[in-house]
Parts: sequence; C-alpha cells; structure tokens
Amino acid sequence: MSSSVKNFPIVCVGGSAGGLDAYIRLLKNLPSDMGVAIVIVNHITIMPTQLHEVLPRFTTMPVDLITESLLIEPNHVFIIPANRDLHVDEGEFRLKPISKPRGWPDVITVFLRSLTHCWDGKLIAVIVSGYDGDGAAALCGIQEVGGITIAQKLSTATQPDMPQSAIASGCIDFVLSPEDIAQEIVRIARVET
Repeated sequence: MSSSVKNFPIVCVGGSAGGLDAYIRLLKNLPSDMGVAIVIVNHITIMPTQLHEVLPRFTTMPVDLITESLLIEPNHVFIIPANRDLHVDEGEFRLKPISKPRGWPDVITVFLRSLTHCWDGKLIAVIVSGYDGDGAAALCGIQEVGGITIAQKLSTATQPDMPQSAIASGCIDFVLSPEDIAQEIVRIARVET
C-alpha cells in the first residue's frame, strides 16, 4: 500500500478521567497488524500527557505523540498532545490552538468532525470513561458518513459521564466493554480489508 492511499480505517478513542484503564484494556486485546490507525484523544488541558510513555507496555504497535504534519499510518497508535485541537488534512495530522480554552474541552468532537470531512477510509468512534460529554455532538455525523460509533459500557467505566452522553445522543451503534470493543474493531477491520 502506498503512503498516498488514505482509505484504511481510523479508530478515534476519546476519553478523559478513567480513560487510561479503558485504553490499556483495549490495546491489550488488539492485534498489531489489523491495518487500522488508532488515535487516542484524551482531553487533558492542564498538564502534558504521559500516555505515549505508558501505553507502549500494552501493545506492540508503535505509539507516537502527535506532532504537526505527522503522517497517519495504519498499525500505529497516535496520542493527542495536551492543549491542542487535532485535525486531519491530506493524510496528515494538523495541530491547532485549542478552540475552547475554558470550561470542558471539546477536542474529541473537533477531531471527529475533521475526520468526517477529510478522511476517505472507514471511521470508528469510541467514547470511553471521562467527565462531561465531549465527542457526543459529533457521533451522528460519524454515522451519516457510514462510520461506526461505540460507547463504553457504563458499568465498566470508571467515570461514566462521557459514554452516557454518547449514548444519550441517540447515535451509538454498540455499547460494549473495552475487551468487546477490541473484538468489534477487529471484526470491522477484517470486513474492510
């Protein structure tokens, strides 16, 4: 596959408080060669993320902290840096100053909306543990472009606000534990290839 082909699936995993547990459980159950890009959009604004240092212990996929113009590649895990909005353009990541610096950030919503406009491949939006409702406003748009939306099962989430808001949007296809989310991603990836 040439690097100019931008039609592999992207899985956006959006989370916040309690998200680390979900990311670990998800990554431990994902094979490293299924041909999808995993993008973890964790909305921390007050301090730098350590996820790119912690998560490599739980996956054999390379784990990269996103930098400006980084090429999106399959079989990689990408981590949003703190205090930035994340966009996609021409198969690369774009970082912009955070558009909502006060109150609850909406970095997951911003990234999902960018994907619906700028990505040709299959989209899978996963909302896991966290406060508030970031991501929920973009889920119907993901479905409209043929994407799949998944919320973490509330009983398995440390902080169920975010998955609860996602479910309340009326645009969630599956409500699953992190382990079952991994199985669903594998199933979707197989269909795509």
